Amino acid sequence: MAMFNQQAGLQGLLKDGGKHFSGVDEALLKNIEACKNLAQITKSSLGPYGMNKLIVNHLGRHFVTSDTNTIVTELEVMHPAAKLIVMAAKSQDQESGDGTNLCVSFGGELLLRAEELLKEGIHANDVYKGYELARDKAMEFLNDQVAWSVDDLKSAEQLTKCVKTAISSKQLGCEGPLAKLVAEACVQVMPPTPSRFDTDNVRVTKVQGGNLNSSFVVEGMAIARRASGVEQFKEKAKVAIYAEALELGSTETKGTVLLESAEQLMNFTKGEEQKMEEMIRSIKEVGVDVVIAGGTISDMALHFLNKYKIFALKINSKFELRRVCRTVGATVRSGPPLPEECGYVESIKVEEMSSEPFTIIKTRDSKIATVVLRSASPNVLDELERAVDNAVNVVRCTTRDPRFVAGAGATEIELAHQLQQFGATVPGLDQYAVLKFAEALEVVPRILAENAGHSHVDAITALYAAHQKGERFAGIDVDAGPVCNAVEKGILDHMETKRWAMRFTLDAVLTVLKVDQIIMAKQAGGPKGGGDGQRDDD
Repeated sequence: MAMFNQQAGLQGLLKDGGKHFSGVDEALLKNIEACKNLAQITKSSLGPYGMNKLIVNHLGRHFVTSDTNTIVTELEVMHPAAKLIVMAAKSQDQESGDGTNLCVSFGGELLLRAEELLKEGIHANDVYKGYELARDKAMEFLNDQVAWSVDDLKSAEQLTKCVKTAISSKQLGCEGPLAKLVAEACVQVMPPTPSRFDTDNVRVTKVQGGNLNSSFVVEGMAIARRASGVEQFKEKAKVAIYAEALELGSTETKGTVLLESAEQLMNFTKGEEQKMEEMIRSIKEVGVDVVIAGGTISDMALHFLNKYKIFALKINSKFELRRVCRTVGATVRSGPPLPEECGYVESIKVEEMSSEPFTIIKTRDSKIATVVLRSASPNVLDELERAVDNAVNVVRCTTRDPRFVAGAGATEIELAHQLQQFGATVPGLDQYAVLKFAEALEVVPRILAENAGHSHVDAITALYAAHQKGERFAGIDVDAGPVCNAVEKGILDHMETKRWAMRFTLDAVLTVLKVDQIIMAKQAGGPKGGGDGQRDDD
């Protein structure tokens, strides 16, 4: 029988085409190599002088970005071990919205140090235990590194200080105006209970043309479409919102109408016109001056809206429609609205920016703010939007924990310095892993110095010398080099973001270190089709 003619060993258990790798050399070191290669890609994008990557995805769309989350998403990493690092970065993005590069770069560095220990003959389990011990100790030491705390979340000045570092790491030189815009928008939508702050309430609208200094914040929404009717401006107006189209429904069955005279032809649509006029008149009688529809507005409806001087706007996206409801405080209706279901706007007007029409909705005590970004090219606008997104997420994290630590690699070097002192007291082989963990933390200041064009050896030596003197806020000076006081320069990182980055990275790294065999089944599916879009031979 066929089952007794199988190959010996594990290969005999698998279907034809299955693959199997085992041991430190075949499985573990190959996994580490894949993760190191991924970290190598993102390392050069860390910090204010980080480089951009030009990525063309499977749909042919171009991305020019230094945002790690975008890079690892669009790369479509297939290696199972490298995917663990990618998942750690994505978890970090969901939890904190920032610090994804730290996740990938630190993970690659930890695995590089683990590889050195494995090649020296130390067992993977000893490295695992040492790393776990170092992580717990690092979390403990991190609590003592607080450099500054936010005490007023409704202060635009303090929020500007919070987000400046996050923006400068993506858009160096633009952090001043961008941080002010983000802080202004966040203060406008900050709820009475700050912990309920929602990032979805800060919207971004991109306008190609002009420059960043022309950007502004709207207390309400900016929608990239013109009004449907003649009316272009309304002030202190009631708003009615409809989820469906503004038109008369047609019958389910088709019918034939025989018209025998010109009079019948003239009267044919009068019934429809009367019904539509009644509907629009009933809306006007409630005091509504603005109608927003989620579907098409028929020509007849538009005629009567213009007749009664009602501002008409069509919004296709149901998500955008929900946000408009939240902005103006209206309830979606299907018939004439009740007074309590109407919303209110301070003003709604159509403006033109760079030959593009925009409808600007301004409200009082708005729950939504929109940052209107202006720049010369779509790629720059996309990068500015990512920087704003990161900054808004930093504000969200600050509402939960207002503590900040020194940036510019100062916190990492201080943790490394304390872990080296702790590692010297650890008995057994775990000591080597603790010391390697401390070495791996040097990756942040090293890359910051390298990307800024300074010697990383001189920078790290100067940093250790400063920290041994007790200057715990000494970090990399990317401009003049080598060392500066990060807190005095306003370079601050959110503490909880750093803590989550370390947790997620260590979880992924420890999972990779625990793998000693890779078993891959044959991929499902038939043979690939003929090339060049031709039919198969059979």
